[in-house]
Amino acid sequence: VQLQASGGGLVQPGGSLRLSCAASRSIFSMNVMGWYRQAPGQQRELVAALSSGGSTNYADPVKGRFTVSRDNAKNTVYLQMNSLKPEDTAVYYCYCHPYGSISGYWGQGTQVTVSS
Repeated sequence: VQLQASGGGLVQPGGSLRLSCAASRSIFSMNVMGWYRQAPGQQRELVAALSSGGSTNYADPVKGRFTVSRDNAKNTVYLQMNSLKPEDTAVYYCYCHPYGSISGYWGQGTQVTVSS
């Protein structure tokens, strides 16, 4: 499985960005898809996850500001990020775990920088 992430960039505090993650095959085959992030000197951490059944899980720092969603027809998962803060600055990675697979797959990172 290949994942292509896009949508990162530089945004001012309080602004918004939408990240996209396009999968090379149907996301119906995915048990879980989601987003992680890694800030300099920090461990990679879960931001948001979306199960095949539609349930979501968000990290506490982003609850109420970020929304994960999917477009099945486009095999794409999105991360809408609102009210961005400087502490959201990180490289964001798309992740998926196909049904029946022992391990998951990562996309390349996309840089998000929140700064005035």
